[in-house]
Amino acid sequence: MLILSAPPDRHSLVEDAVAFIIAATLVALGIVFLQTAGLFTGQIAGAALIVSYLGGWPFGLAFFLLNLPFYIFAILRMGWTFTIKSFLAVAMMSTMTEYLGAALTIDLPHPALAALIGAVCAGLGLLSFFRHGASLGGIGMLALYLQDAHDIRAGITQLAFDACVFAVAFFLFAFETVLWSLAGAAFLNIIIALNHRRDRYIARS
Repeated sequence: MLILSAPPDRHSLVEDAVAFIIAATLVALGIVFLQTAGLFTGQIAGAALIVSYLGGWPFGLAFFLLNLPFYIFAILRMGWTFTIKSFLAVAMMSTMTEYLGAALTIDLPHPALAALIGAVCAGLGLLSFFRHGASLGGIGMLALYLQDAHDIRAGITQLAFDACVFAVAFFLFAFETVLWSLAGAAFLNIIIALNHRRDRYIARS
């Protein structure tokens, strides 16, 4: 079958499809754990969770809509293939989050568990998306564009956005909620930083 005959250093369409299902499910599960404890995270996902808590919007819808403007930067910086894959990834994860949120009942004794499990699930899901040529959109796309066009380091842009998210959250949520959310977001970033390395994974989409 042609669909399975991709070069050895590239993923086939079947491999991409399976990876997207796994990734969307893992990230969605991580979001559901955060929602269970009323926690949030950084980046656009964190902003979407805050919007969903305060405005009563479904997280999936808020996340999908907040991501839309950033596809412009994805097209300019990353190209159409990456942009289309990322659009599909966001759509799948948004849909899966709403389904799992309605289907699962989770009872945790402490928000620390929600922060930990949420970070692990989301981290593994994001790594799967990254390794198959996609992302969950958001501020990362803008950060890459600004780095390319204006020599503003991507890490600085992402850090500044996260700082704004958590600064606003301090005025809206209990200190303990913000603290555990920050701990979970930090651990998620550690997972990505330690595992998203090209020298350890050479397959491409």
